[in-house]
Amino acid sequence: MTTTDQPTAQSGARHEIPSYLDPNNIGPYEIYLEQVDRVTPYLGKLAYWVETLKRPKRILVVDVPVHLDDGTVAHFEGYRVQHNTSRGPAKGGVRYHQDVTLSEVMALSAWMTIKNAAVNLPYGGGKGGIRLDPRKYSQGELERVTRRYTTEIGLIIGPEKDIPAPDVNTGPQTMAWMMDTYSMNVGRTATGVVTGKPVSLGGSLGRADATGRGVFVTGAEAMSKLGMPLEGARIAVQGFGNVGEAAARIFHQHGAKIVAIQDVTGTVYSAAGIDPGKALAHLKQTGRITGLEGTEEVQKDEFWSVDCDVLIPAALEKQITLQNADKIKAKLVVEGANGPTIPAADDLLAQKGVTVVPDVLANAGGVSVSYFEWVQDFSSFFWTEDEINARLDRIMREAFQSLWDVKEKHGVTLRTAVYIVACTRVLEARALRGLYP
Repeated sequence: MTTTDQPTAQSGARHEIPSYLDPNNIGPYEIYLEQVDRVTPYLGKLAYWVETLKRPKRILVVDVPVHLDDGTVAHFEGYRVQHNTSRGPAKGGVRYHQDVTLSEVMALSAWMTIKNAAVNLPYGGGKGGIRLDPRKYSQGELERVTRRYTTEIGLIIGPEKDIPAPDVNTGPQTMAWMMDTYSMNVGRTATGVVTGKPVSLGGSLGRADATGRGVFVTGAEAMSKLGMPLEGARIAVQGFGNVGEAAARIFHQHGAKIVAIQDVTGTVYSAAGIDPGKALAHLKQTGRITGLEGTEEVQKDEFWSVDCDVLIPAALEKQITLQNADKIKAKLVVEGANGPTIPAADDLLAQKGVTVVPDVLANAGGVSVSYFEWVQDFSSFFWTEDEINARLDRIMREAFQSLWDVKEKHGVTLRTAVYIVACTRVLEARALRGLYP
């Protein structure tokens, strides 16, 4: 049966919830499922295959036992989910967080499928996580956790199978441990098994700022479409980690004004603008964003009502809800985090005329440079940082323009446009490959 003669899936058909999820509290994966349901009417004949998008291809739940520094043994819950590999090996980060759940990792892996297809990278979606608070453990304990976790998921990862990368509370050192552990287990140095590594171990120049840079590029493109000047634009940033800090810094370098920053330690505001460099130095010195010279501290919930032009949620998922969406004064929201806006809040923002650059496009800069790193590792030929940034900017701009065209053509939100393009690409691959056996 070809893609042109398959029957269309029944309109409004409800999918079954896997038995390992609570149907009364599905968690973050429910957001993804609703996003797929919304785009199904635009898939035409390919809707025949839409259930493929709702079920992860493979889920591995592992026990991660390690010796702690005090001589005791601790057990941590670890996950690796491969959502879809129709277009290539799974690709996605590994996060360390005390609130990690299977539903969350499933959702993140699914969003990676959409993200990779949206910018046309030859990957499927994957994601991993360990349920622990890394702030409570020493460097040695985290290394042992990482090495044991890598060994446990080693059955399903590999340079041509599934390529992990950094995510929340992980970074180049974590990837170095993962690469070394995998390499020891296979008996050869396999630099391409992870991305986001230190440059001295086959990492790519430009990777550290890549996600934040992608947020800037797509945000600036959206501002241009909306007739919003970049110079002097007021930016509010939630999350001041790798993504939020880089996005704030690059916007600041291009003449925008950072008026508010929120992280786990508090919220600061300055109508005159905040220098991200000084904010980062203050954070490193004091451990808190609050107390920064020239700023005033505001309550957590007041962040959403800050008078700004652009809002960048770059923390965790489910941050913009029905409780705060109506308070948002920004004309443009650029999602640096994964899944920061629940669907109902997305609808409310659209009704208010707020344009949202969705996560699966806005934060795709990280996986784009991860792709560059993977290619460089295979060829053992490395590009300059200028070459990396130029390639990244081109990919992000071209993807934004093509997706904006789809938005205009169908009269839909940019998020729906991204899902139309990405789901079409994934399901075309699924249909052409067929089912085995």
